[in-house]
Amino acid sequence: MTTRRELLKVEEFCEEVKIARSTFYEWKAKGLGPRCRKLPNGQLRIDRRDIDDWYDSCEVAA
Repeated sequence: MTTRRELLKVEEFCEEVKIARSTFYEWKAKGLGPRCRKLPNGQLRIDRRDIDDWYDSCEVAA
């Protein structure tokens, strides 16, 4: 049995992490955001697993 991936739209990701869409594209341009996949129609999707990995990498030492 395969598990279906959870793919978020850019606006769903931005809503979840409470950032503006422009901030997402700024992070993407600088290589600071989570990995994205570009669909044939040009839309971006972000895999939940990539978000989790990205979020874990943002941790700072106390």
